[in-house]
Amino acid sequence: MSTADEIAKLHDLLAKGAITQAEFDQAKAKLLAAPAGAALSINRLRLSDSDKWIAGVCGGIGAVTGVESWIWRLIFVLGLLFGGFTLLLYLLLWIFVPREGA
Repeated sequence: MSTADEIAKLHDLLAKGAITQAEFDQAKAKLLAAPAGAALSINRLRLSDSDKWIAGVCGGIGAVTGVESWIWRLIFVLGLLFGGFTLLLYLLLWIFVPREGA
């Protein structure tokens, strides 16, 4: 969903009286300050130095997505048990994603 769509939804909520003008202004400012698109999130991906068990891949993904790193670890383990496709993905991320300090 684009930023314009999000602002239109906020405007609809304001028109219906579901949110106040102050809440509308605050949410709009937050939307406009946020980086646009998922590509910027991917570019922010870094291997975590503080939240890691093996290489920091799941900790880094968790930091970018806002999902707890243990959930990503569980997803990688379940993928490993059901076909092993996540092993290749994990190794590729470990090789090509830079560390936090880099």
